[in-house]
Amino acid sequence: MKPDRTLAEALREGPLVLDGGLSNQLEAQGCDLSDALWSARLLADGPEQIEAAHAAYVRAGARVVTTAAYQATFEGFARRGVSRAETARLLARSVALARAAAERVGEEIWVAASVGPYGAMLADGSEYRGRYGLSVRELERFHRPRAEVLAAAGPDVLALETVPDADEAEALLRAVDGCGVPVWLSYTVEGGRTRAGQELAEAFAVAAGNDQVVAVGINCCDPAGVGSAVELAVAVTGKPAVVYPNSGEWWDAGARGWRGDVTFDPTTAAAWVGAGARLIGGCCRVGPSVIATLAGVLASGTQKPPT
Repeated sequence: MKPDRTLAEALREGPLVLDGGLSNQLEAQGCDLSDALWSARLLADGPEQIEAAHAAYVRAGARVVTTAAYQATFEGFARRGVSRAETARLLARSVALARAAAERVGEEIWVAASVGPYGAMLADGSEYRGRYGLSVRELERFHRPRAEVLAAAGPDVLALETVPDADEAEALLRAVDGCGVPVWLSYTVEGGRTRAGQELAEAFAVAAGNDQVVAVGINCCDPAGVGSAVELAVAVTGKPAVVYPNSGEWWDAGARGWRGDVTFDPTTAAAWVGAGARLIGGCCRVGPSVIATLAGVLASGTQKPPT
């Protein structure tokens, strides 16, 4: 059952806790994600594991859960011999699994259908570089069929996430135009720029004036510099910010492993709220225990924002 309030209505009341990294929770449950389809493979081979991972975050205090559709594409499944009709069914299943986990509790839980970047389909770390050599129109054609199927499955919002390039953001917004579902737009960034090297102000401006977009921000990045990015997103777009960084570790695509130290500090979320963040969670390597701490921080400091 969907919440009585829209996500946009809820954000006007105060911040909401997002979930954390789906892949790390699936690995903690014993799942093998070495396949090129990553967590999307389990939509076919282990849907119960995906529902269990969503439920772990809901129990931790997440009020928005993001589906396992990030790396689920028609092209990716086609390489495994999966038909378009079956792929569409699996995409719809991603929304149903998140909704089923949400319904286990008597709280309002919103489901965000993940729409990952083109680079996620390539499974070679390209989402951390962008600039695939495709035009905006070509990227729009890639994203539109999947976005339409996900929208039809009835999520509360489409999460256009881990976007490395303002051109791809433009393509994604074109692809979801008219789908009837609100969206959030979230870039992956490094050094105060998109992964493709664009100024963040330029990137955030892509969503300014678009009433379908309910929040703009960053994810799948180092926690350092989050506050300044939140302030900029709000200033440029006038919209609430969404923020869910990684643990602080970084992905080594060549070695297919994580490197570095954990620097994510849930207590800094209070400052992010002060800067205008209203959707706050974690991405890769941020698990349910951290989300539980984050939920406690936000609950202790939550105040209704000024109207």
